[in-house]
Amino acid sequence: MQTSFTEDQLKDPGIARSNKILRTCVHCGFCTATCPTYQVLGDELDSPRGRIYLIKDMLENSRIPDAKTVGHIDRCLSCLSCMTTCPSGVDYMHLVDHARAYIEEKYRRPASERALRWLLARVIPHPTRFRLALLGAKMARPFARLLPDARLRAMVAMAPKQIPPVSANDAPQVFPAMGERKMRVALLTGCAQKALNTDINDATIRLLRRLGCEVVVARGMGCCGALTHHMGKTDESHVSAARNIRAWMAEARGAGLDAVVINTSGCGTTVKDYGVMFEGTALADDAKAVSKMACDISELLVRIGLPEQAARGMRVAYHAACSLQHGQQIKSAPKDLLRRVGFEVVEPENAHLCCGSAGTYNLLQPKISGELKARKVATLEATAPDVIAAGNIGCMMQIGSGTGVPVVHTVELIDWALGGPQPRALAGEQS
Repeated sequence: MQTSFTEDQLKDPGIARSNKILRTCVHCGFCTATCPTYQVLGDELDSPRGRIYLIKDMLENSRIPDAKTVGHIDRCLSCLSCMTTCPSGVDYMHLVDHARAYIEEKYRRPASERALRWLLARVIPHPTRFRLALLGAKMARPFARLLPDARLRAMVAMAPKQIPPVSANDAPQVFPAMGERKMRVALLTGCAQKALNTDINDATIRLLRRLGCEVVVARGMGCCGALTHHMGKTDESHVSAARNIRAWMAEARGAGLDAVVINTSGCGTTVKDYGVMFEGTALADDAKAVSKMACDISELLVRIGLPEQAARGMRVAYHAACSLQHGQQIKSAPKDLLRRVGFEVVEPENAHLCCGSAGTYNLLQPKISGELKARKVATLEATAPDVIAAGNIGCMMQIGSGTGVPVVHTVELIDWALGGPQPRALAGEQS
């Protein structure tokens, strides 16, 4: 794609990066075939190629974004399926991130929208606040139909039937390895996940300890910054990310770290991008070091190696989270691990398409999100599974709200197969 940025514009590092990205696009349109919003809406401007044209025009002309442009970019899930499909290697992720930051800086949204986005950014990344919000949403659920805004109804619907108590495992501490120590790893315990489902971190810690890992929950660590990053709130996301970088590097320089392990793939995609996020800053070297250490739990388990187990006679439908299969290009590892410990693994039709969760997308774009959820649930249920497994809390909540089939994290099943407790969802305790 030909661009015409001025020399002065290209002095801005963000513009310079976006210019390089735009120039790699050859207008082929392969991205439209795998874009969920284009599949649902059928509008070229709601495809990656269409959004690229809008972003190019907005940035080249230093234009104040209009409501139409903002609407089409807001409807992007950032599922990154287009990046898996693109034969030219267009780095759409960083382009749309730049566009969102530009919109956040230049565009004044309607008051109600500003208030909602402010609320989400102030609540979800903070587990205590989020837990209180979930309790409030749970009490409001009987009156949800009376709420005038579909986004408010979606927020109320998000609350699980049972809000788990705070897990003591999420506090800063060190869990010693069982037997000989083979690795020392830091665990990102997350923010929303700690309020919605404490079993995931608990299962991760149990499993890693049995496999010879000393597990560190670092003091000072918190939200990875993904939620605010994808809302274009760059300063807020960088504050969260910097806090994590300092916490993990303090551990790395102290007793040492072999890995930063992440069991929420949406967080993992962001942490692996810290090196890019902090280019040209005082934290650049430490950010790159953290990105290099970061790995999804499935990657670490492949590195460690799991003992093979006998068949369990349980059929698992594996849902590939977009942030894992497209954002991190991790596709076979979770399925291979589940098969190795005795599960029968099946995949739904159109496994590359998003479930519609996408961070806060299901709250900000509930209609499109609901359509994608219905499609995903239908294809998963068509595999006649005993359980659905996923590697991302957002996907688990989204799919779980639309099906009666138990939905669990991949690590919970692996932990169970290797001596841990049965996942509560399989015992009929799913929220």
